[in-house]
Amino acid sequence: MRVHEDGGCRFEISNFKFEISNVSRPQATIRASEGALMRDPRQRMKLIWMVLTIIAVTLGLHPVSAFLSDDWPQFRGPNGTGISRALNLPVDFGPDRNVLWKTPLPPGHSSPVLGRNRVFVTGFEGDKLFVIGLDRATGKIVWQRPVPRLRADRLRKPNNPASPSPVTDGENVYAFFQDFGLISFDSWGRERWRLPLGPFSLYYGFGASPVLIDDNLVLPCDQDTTSFLVAVDKNSGKVRWRVNRPGVISGYSTPVAWKPERGPKQIVIAESFQLSSYSIENGERLWYVRGLACEMKSIPSVANNMLYINGWGWPENQPGRQIYLPAWEEALIKHDADKDGKISQSEMPHERLKQEAYFKALDTDEDGTLNSREWEICRAMMAAENGLLAIRLGGKGDMTRTAIRWRYQKPVPQVPSTLLYQGVLFMVNDGGILLSFDPSTGNVIKQGRLKGAIDKYFASPVAAEGKVFLISQDGTVSVVEAAGDWQVLAVNGLDDEVFATPAIADGRLYVRTTGALYCFGKTE
Repeated sequence: MRVHEDGGCRFEISNFKFEISNVSRPQATIRASEGALMRDPRQRMKLIWMVLTIIAVTLGLHPVSAFLSDDWPQFRGPNGTGISRALNLPVDFGPDRNVLWKTPLPPGHSSPVLGRNRVFVTGFEGDKLFVIGLDRATGKIVWQRPVPRLRADRLRKPNNPASPSPVTDGENVYAFFQDFGLISFDSWGRERWRLPLGPFSLYYGFGASPVLIDDNLVLPCDQDTTSFLVAVDKNSGKVRWRVNRPGVISGYSTPVAWKPERGPKQIVIAESFQLSSYSIENGERLWYVRGLACEMKSIPSVANNMLYINGWGWPENQPGRQIYLPAWEEALIKHDADKDGKISQSEMPHERLKQEAYFKALDTDEDGTLNSREWEICRAMMAAENGLLAIRLGGKGDMTRTAIRWRYQKPVPQVPSTLLYQGVLFMVNDGGILLSFDPSTGNVIKQGRLKGAIDKYFASPVAAEGKVFLISQDGTVSVVEAAGDWQVLAVNGLDDEVFATPAIADGRLYVRTTGALYCFGKTE
């Protein structure tokens, strides 16, 4: 094999000559000349595809057949890390700069995920739900399949019926809708199976996305009552196990997988008030760490048997602002003025809790009063603390006393997750406040404001090629050097709102705005 200066090569197999060139461009050139021994068309095609597959994967080419299956398969990429090995990414881009393609989409907040030759997203329009498969090379919508909307469960803005992101094994896609359940299609849009779930009761509506752990499709269904975790056979759609999780309420966090030194993989979930790990084999809870916020939305960052998770529930969960409430029996004695055995809105002991928005969030059965269960949940919620925690993974049972390595308790973001990249932990807060931490100590290395990007943030940061990409709600993309003493490299405007987290692969950045899906890459 002779290698060209541009990274291509020339070689010969069975007198069949191949030449690959221009690999640094979005589309490489592949030429083949027939040898005397390759007259059989079937043998010829078989050899061609074998060679092209090997070369494409080896050289990282951009044609459709070269796209890898596991480069960004789920929400926030491989195991939710937000990290890609992609190179040659653009720093300067926008609606009219370095756009490889742009495709209008139905509304939806789900983040794009990447199959071998597809980009998968979900969407909705009126009372219709959709799973959509786009050609990864061109952005053309190859298929758009309707999914039955069996009901209209409660949602509050900015959430919508297509917020959970799909997951793919490279060929097939698996999607979840709060108003339907789970459904799977192959890469050509042929339905494989469906599993209706619900109805669900959750204050803002669903936010967690399904993940694939080996051949298990795993989904946490956290809600006001009867939260559960379910594992489904990805091939058949049959439930392998389902376990209830008493004490787990409102939650929007997507799980991650963790493999201990001994034993099978575990499912790690940031739940209300605690981090829990479950057996992938049967759903048994193996260990847990107390001390999380009451309402978890971010996905954990995991590396080297350590986990980093930020959680924000209520303003009253900031250290020093907690509201401590008495147990139920004492609360009835002190606050049940009309002696009906419940606590009404006017009987709440704190002025903040009498506010309609607060009380409605606590009154999960919507009967206008709090019963004993709702009161105890309120009590736990008001005593919880916001913060960023570093947790040592593993153990058995309650690991709270020994697993927490450090805690940062100044303001943390509501939705965006942390990013652990190149030895630095990054976190972005509303207002464009970016912090970098030493992950071993929790000490802040640098805190600064991203100029021109001071809006709210829903998308989580992602990284590749020594750069961190952060997108605010108003569609301002900050590209930052991935270092403790970070510097802003570029600020790009997309002229549209963004709630979805970008995907990165093959020198391309896939960004979903409220109106379209962009594929950015160097065009020169």
